[in-house]
Parts: sequence; C-alpha cells; structure tokens
Amino acid sequence: MADFAAETAGLPETPDVAAAVARGVIRLLGDMGISAITEMPLNNGRRVDVMGIGRDGRVTVIEIKSCENDFRTDRKWPEYLPYCDFFYFAVPEGFPQEILPEEPGLMVADRFDAVILRPAPETAMNATRRRNVTLRFARAAAERLVRATDQRL
Repeated sequence: MADFAAETAGLPETPDVAAAVARGVIRLLGDMGISAITEMPLNNGRRVDVMGIGRDGRVTVIEIKSCENDFRTDRKWPEYLPYCDFFYFAVPEGFPQEILPEEPGLMVADRFDAVILRPAPETAMNATRRRNVTLRFARAAAERLVRATDQRL
C-alpha cells in the first residue's frame, strides 16, 4: 500500500481520483453541449471511461488516467480511436503530463470542473460505425435511466 501512495503523489485512492475526474469531465462536456455517460461499452469488447455525443452527432471519448502507474500499465486506449471523432486523456492536477502522447487532446479535471489544455484533433468516424455507436450510446443511456428510476429492477 505504501508503494501505491508514493505513485499517486498524495492523491486519494485511484478509484476516487478517477470518479472525481469523470465528474469534472462530464460537467465540462455538458457546458459544451455534449451529453455524456461513463463506462460506455464498445462492440470490440472494450469500455471507454467517458463518451459524449454532441448536438451535431460527433462523438468524443475521454480516457481517464488517475496516476502515472495507471497510464503505464493500461495501453488499450489506441483501440478506442476508431469509435470517436475526438479523443482526450483526462488527468488530475499534478499528473505528470509529459508522459502522455502529444497527439490526443488533454484535459485536467477535478470533481468540480475540467479544462482543456490541448484540443483533440478531429478524426471523422466511419458513417456505419457512427450509427452503431450512436445507437449503442442511446440504448445504454436509456437502460441506465430505467434502472435508476424503476425500483423493481
């Protein structure tokens, strides 16, 4: 446990950090007119941390990295790129940003808000994949709403 504390440089435990970053990211996306959900499953078997869809139908994916060890041990993020128009890393304040690749966008977030430090380049998604991602997103959001509001489930 002492090694974990050293790696996170005084930040709370990783799940708490990731949840706080996700909350700030979702708030920022909402301010930008982008509806978002967390833990969005993809049809390639992966699950993105945050996915948002804007009014124009463009898809944004955010990969949260809570500490340096999280980034160094989890290299699945390139598999998310075909499923979005914009890809960002989101990290807490104090994260060593120099270890992140320079191509994706970059956000810094806490539980209250997020800021974009580097805009994500746009990479237009294939139209068929966009339709599938949009339907999957809509169904996931609707199912979560039903589970949250129907006490029988």
